[in-house]
Amino acid sequence: MFVQTEITPNPNSLKFLPGKKVSNNGSYEITKKDGIQNDLVRNILSVNGVEGIFLGEDFISVNKDDTIKWDDIKHIVISLINDFYADGKEFVIDENAEKQKVDFDEIEQKIIKILDQKIRPAVARDGGDIKFKEFKDGVVKVQLQGSCSGCPSSTMTLKQGVQNLLCHYLPEVKEVVAI
Repeated sequence: MFVQTEITPNPNSLKFLPGKKVSNNGSYEITKKDGIQNDLVRNILSVNGVEGIFLGEDFISVNKDDTIKWDDIKHIVISLINDFYADGKEFVIDENAEKQKVDFDEIEQKIIKILDQKIRPAVARDGGDIKFKEFKDGVVKVQLQGSCSGCPSSTMTLKQGVQNLLCHYLPEVKEVVAI
């Protein structure tokens, strides 16, 4: 198996592409190894300098401390991914523990649809995700995950990309903020 890597706009995040399914049920972000049963996730989080992992449908984004160099840990992460899939496993996560049923009003449904169709694919290309959290008094609150979390260019992406797009399609939206 050949695990490819892609740089992201965040210099402390690297996207690993195993060429196999990673998450079978949505995206998932993990920053603490306590209580994690998954061997791959626990092992990657145990690598010196790794601060978090984001699992997308077909990629794993790894966030590291800025004092550690990718050259020191990239080969370890690739080896762990190779070993995991070599054992015959089909995917890393089979279900998303954070999934919950929430009833959204009409404007919130429109916001979520735009995020899902127009913004999430672009953010996923950079190894991250964006989650709708709340809409109140014209302000959309979102959570940036994976490579987008802590990325130096995330503020520009949020304001010039996400906010402009949502304001264009939905006049009710006045501002977008990350929480």
